Amino acid sequence: MLRVVGGKEFSCEDHGVAIIIPARFGSTRFPGKSLVELRGVSGAAKSLLLRSWEAANLVNGVDEVWIATDDARIQEVAERFGARVIMTSSNCRNGTERCTEALVAAGIKADLIVNFQGDAPLTPPLAVEALIQSMREAPGVEVATAMVRCSPVAADCLRADERAGRSRAITVVFDRNYDALYFSRSIIPFVPERVARPPVYLHMGVFGYRRDALMHYPGLEPSIFEETEDLEQLRFLDAGVPIRMIEVGAPPGGIWEVNCPSDLVSVEAGLVERHIH
Repeated sequence: MLRVVGGKEFSCEDHGVAIIIPARFGSTRFPGKSLVELRGVSGAAKSLLLRSWEAANLVNGVDEVWIATDDARIQEVAERFGARVIMTSSNCRNGTERCTEALVAAGIKADLIVNFQGDAPLTPPLAVEALIQSMREAPGVEVATAMVRCSPVAADCLRADERAGRSRAITVVFDRNYDALYFSRSIIPFVPERVARPPVYLHMGVFGYRRDALMHYPGLEPSIFEETEDLEQLRFLDAGVPIRMIEVGAPPGGIWEVNCPSDLVSVEAGLVERHIH
C-alpha cells in the first residue's frame, strides 16, 4: 500500500508506536522549565520532565518512549530517573523537527510517532490512546492531534484572559471532515456579541504522525503563519498536509501546559485534582 505526502509516494507498513518527548532547556518564555519542580497531591516535588515522562508511560499500546533533548542537564536528569534519552542538535526549530531528528538518531523503527509535549503532564493517557486508535482506523490520515470542546464558562474565561492580554490556550477550527482549518493563540472563531456563539475547541498539544509525514516535515518551508503564531503545526497546513482533529472529553483538572511561570499554579492544581502524586 502506498501513501502520498507532499506529492511523494511512500510505502505503508505498520512497525508499532513510539512516543518521543522533545525537551529543551532554553525555552524562550520559560528557560529551564523542563527541570522546574511541581508538587502533586502527596506534596512530593518532581520535575516537569519526570511528570510528563510518567504520563507518557501510562499510555497503552506504545512500544517505546524516548526523551529527545539538546541539553546535557536534561539528559543527566532523564537518565537518572530511567528514561531512554537521545541527544539532538540545537538547530531544531521546534519539537516536530526534534522528533524527526530523534527518529533517525535513535534508530526508531515505529511507523506511528507520537509527539508528547514535555511541558504537558496533564495530557490524559486515554486521549493519546484515542489518537493512536483513530489513526490506526484511518490509515490515510498522515497527521492527527487532539482537541477538547470548551464549556461556555471556560470559553468566557478564555475570552476574558485574551482581553486582559493573557494567551493561555491554543484554539482550532476545522471542517466537516474534522480536518483542521487553522490553529491560533487567539480565540477562534471570532464572534460578534450579538451573534450566538459556536463552541470553542481547545487544542491539546499531542500529535500523531505517520513516519513518512514526520520525515518530510523539516524539508517544508516555514510559513508566515507558523512564525507569527509560533505554532509548528501550521507548517503542515501551509504545505497542504491535512491534520485530523480527534475530539476527546475534557479531563478533570484541565489540560494546562507550562508555558510560563504563572502556569505552574494551574498545573499543580490539576495534579491535585486528578490525585497524581
